[in-house]
Amino acid sequence: MSLIDTLAERLTRHPKRVVFPEGSDPRILQAARQFATRRLGVPILLGDRSVIKENAARLDLRLDGLRILEPSRSDEFPEFVKKFQGLRRFKGLDELEARDYVANNNYFAAIMLATMSADAVVAGATQVAASGLRPLFQVLPLQEGVATASSMAIVETSLPHIGINGHLFLADCGVLPNPTAEQLADIAVTTAALAHHLTNETPRVAMLAYSTKSRDPKNPVIGKIQSATKLAHRKAVERGLVMDIEGELQLDAALDPVTAKQKGVDSSVAGRANVLIFPDLNSGNLVLKTMQIIASARTYGQIITGLARPASEISRGASAHDIFGTAVLVAAQAVDHNFLYAHNPAEVKA
Repeated sequence: MSLIDTLAERLTRHPKRVVFPEGSDPRILQAARQFATRRLGVPILLGDRSVIKENAARLDLRLDGLRILEPSRSDEFPEFVKKFQGLRRFKGLDELEARDYVANNNYFAAIMLATMSADAVVAGATQVAASGLRPLFQVLPLQEGVATASSMAIVETSLPHIGINGHLFLADCGVLPNPTAEQLADIAVTTAALAHHLTNETPRVAMLAYSTKSRDPKNPVIGKIQSATKLAHRKAVERGLVMDIEGELQLDAALDPVTAKQKGVDSSVAGRANVLIFPDLNSGNLVLKTMQIIASARTYGQIITGLARPASEISRGASAHDIFGTAVLVAAQAVDHNFLYAHNPAEVKA
């Protein structure tokens, strides 16, 4: 069973509210219909009600079980405007300016998440990444002890011996162009924590580079990755997160046991990594797109890591299937781990 199917089955016992800022997009409508039909929770569609109904009718999709909100006409709007004006970043805005912000679907969705009027956000289907990310970063706080927000993508392969039953967790593929050692350490720890939350498996984190166990630590790129590895290990211990981490490793040494052995690396991570941390956005995004197109792998995300609440910023090229899978992931992220992986599901209900 795929990770998405496993989590979807668990979500039927712990349904969640997922808000979609681009509620009229046909792919969003199809994904939301599937989410509701499978009883995973309540999709909340933001947008013009008449357009959403028209597009749903064109697709022959029912809207029962889905909630439709037009931000500026919603009952929540006046209270959200007040809350928005209270945010430190936006102090000093007059009411008219605040209303303009909150009427924007992305800001409205972020405030819904911040006020726990929704459990997760799936944004980005029709806009450049910055448009979906900016409201999330401006409205939502970071997790305690975390200084960096980044993003994670999940790749579902057809190779069960790769990663966790064929699934790999890749970061950062969508936010930070050139992270520092400290930021790479945060990326590693928050990605590993989410991978554990979603799978209940021990994260095996590979800090990737163009060399394996370089003997040239004066190289600034290699030095940064080696420093990040040590920092990430310390941060994981401080958080009480059980994870294995190794750096620096080339991609083949991280995923292929034979290659790892040939390169003289013998550890719990080498050849068995399930979390891949890239040295920069360029390499992470290029590898992700290569897997999507050449390997025809299913990919889900980007899921924003480091934020206090579950959110995602999907690609404009995402299919309805990809969007549904991402919605399942962020909804599962909103479920307490003890409930998500209870030994006897009948004993607890979120």
